[in-house]
Amino acid sequence: MMLTCEAVERQLDLFLYGELSFTEEEQLQRHLESCAHCRARLVETQAWHRAVAAVESPVPSGLLVSARRGMRERLASASAVRPAFGSAWLEWIVGASGFGRLGWRPVATLLLAVAAFAAGRLTVDSGGAGVADTLAGPATTRVRYVESGADGSVQIALDETRQRMVSGTLEDPRIRALLIAAAKDPSDPGLRVDSVEVLCSRSEESEVRDALIHALEHDTNAGVRLKAIEGLKAYGRDPRTRAALTRVLLSDTNPGVRAQAIDALTQVRAQDIVAPLQELLRKEDNSYVRLRTQRVLEEMNASPGIF
Repeated sequence: MMLTCEAVERQLDLFLYGELSFTEEEQLQRHLESCAHCRARLVETQAWHRAVAAVESPVPSGLLVSARRGMRERLASASAVRPAFGSAWLEWIVGASGFGRLGWRPVATLLLAVAAFAAGRLTVDSGGAGVADTLAGPATTRVRYVESGADGSVQIALDETRQRMVSGTLEDPRIRALLIAAAKDPSDPGLRVDSVEVLCSRSEESEVRDALIHALEHDTNAGVRLKAIEGLKAYGRDPRTRAALTRVLLSDTNPGVRAQAIDALTQVRAQDIVAPLQELLRKEDNSYVRLRTQRVLEEMNASPGIF
């Protein structure tokens, strides 16, 4: 089902917060690929999210401790006597919800627990924790999207208790580690494309090349696999890269990926590519890929094989 521009604009916030299902994200991504207007709206929405995330609300440092101390004191001194809360709205909530039948002690405990939980959420340390601390943090930490600047800088948006930005260059191994993790995020093909594209500029690094090879062989999105080939083309002599390209040449379901694998492998006209090309030609059903394969074999003075 094709989404309308109006439907996409309504879903942009949910998309950036990671609240869409995989199917919904795929539909939205397909629309964005063909709609410049909605891509511009996405950029505007991302900028708005970054501006909101940059605003810090000051919270008293002792709020959590005070709330917990109050809860302990209330539990220790609570009795069956109904306290005078002095708040009409609070009494209405308790009465309307039916909590009054339980007595005021559990109600007071519940309210204090909620306050303590809220304080704990609000007092998350924002004092400049490094990327390494983020990687070692809670399992809910997630790379949401990646942006690269013309000056070589990289900005990575992390979903934690709140979204925050981490900036740096690809010279920083911590930035590379986050990008490699984002390149394997199973729920967001758009994020994987952006991350792989940035990583391509550092494919001389062994860990980065491993990530590109992994994306080439295992990513379910053809766009991600094509980006990975771009980063690997310059390393056609590398045995691991060459073996991965050969496997993709013979097994990838996307003809565009197979064609790009031919180009990457034939950057180096070695004889080891002849047999895979002959095998490909025997089973290839795409006319363009067949023609490209035949042409390479002719240029290498190799027989196209027996069909």
